[in-house]
Amino acid sequence: MNISTIALAAALGLSLAGIAHANDLGPVENQAIDLGTVTGDAFYTVQPDGYHVTATLGTVVPLRFQAVLASGQALSVSTPRALGEQPVSVSIRREENRIIVTQTPVTN
Repeated sequence: MNISTIALAAALGLSLAGIAHANDLGPVENQAIDLGTVTGDAFYTVQPDGYHVTATLGTVVPLRFQAVLASGQALSVSTPRALGEQPVSVSIRREENRIIVTQTPVTN
């Protein structure tokens, strides 16, 4: 197992129904993402043009999402779950000099 896999397995179990979970993320620090049957991780680096956020989801072919966030901006990723279960969403937002990862079930 590589460090990313260990971080993914150990960092987050954020799927309590109806409750939002938020964690601050430090530069180049992996944050696990749990979207039910799809998991992955996210990290960011500080660059002159903004915070460069990369989120990778491990599917058959891994999917990578990248964004440059200025203060007040966010990106979201969501996926449906099993029949009868609420979908889940992960939001990665920048507030001033912080990146906050929030995972909540989607209500619609």
